[in-house]
Amino acid sequence: MKISMHVNGDVRELEVDGQTPLLWVLRDELNMTGTKYGCGKAQCGACTVHLNGNAVRSCVTPVSAVNNSQVSTIEGMDNKTAAAVMKAWEDLDVPQCGFCQSGQIMSAVDLLTKKPNPTDEDIDAGMAGNLCRCATYVRIRQAIKNAAAELEA
Repeated sequence: MKISMHVNGDVRELEVDGQTPLLWVLRDELNMTGTKYGCGKAQCGACTVHLNGNAVRSCVTPVSAVNNSQVSTIEGMDNKTAAAVMKAWEDLDVPQCGFCQSGQIMSAVDLLTKKPNPTDEDIDAGMAGNLCRCATYVRIRQAIKNAAAELEA
């Protein structure tokens, strides 16, 4: 199947099986390895990308569903919200092993785009399904609050 999509602002045209998960097209066909494979069941969040401005799990999204769509990966996060999130992540030393962090950041950017001043409950809901094996959840929550404060200033 011929697929055309905008990935991080660039038009990409591929000939792939339409049922191939977007994750594998990004990693294997486009060499964008920032998006991680965790569980393959949309339960861990490591594979989170933005599809037309919304956070989705790329491991269960067939590439046929993204034809003529906008896909943003961690490699393409260069807006003001993403910069604030990444700075907060660094300032608080959020990552330990780092494996889940691209998915965490993608979800945090999505959350702050939709709710610029999130409550703890908003953060819990927005980050639900993003698992961190190192359990840095307290730092993740604080980093989101710090990023929100920086964006508000």
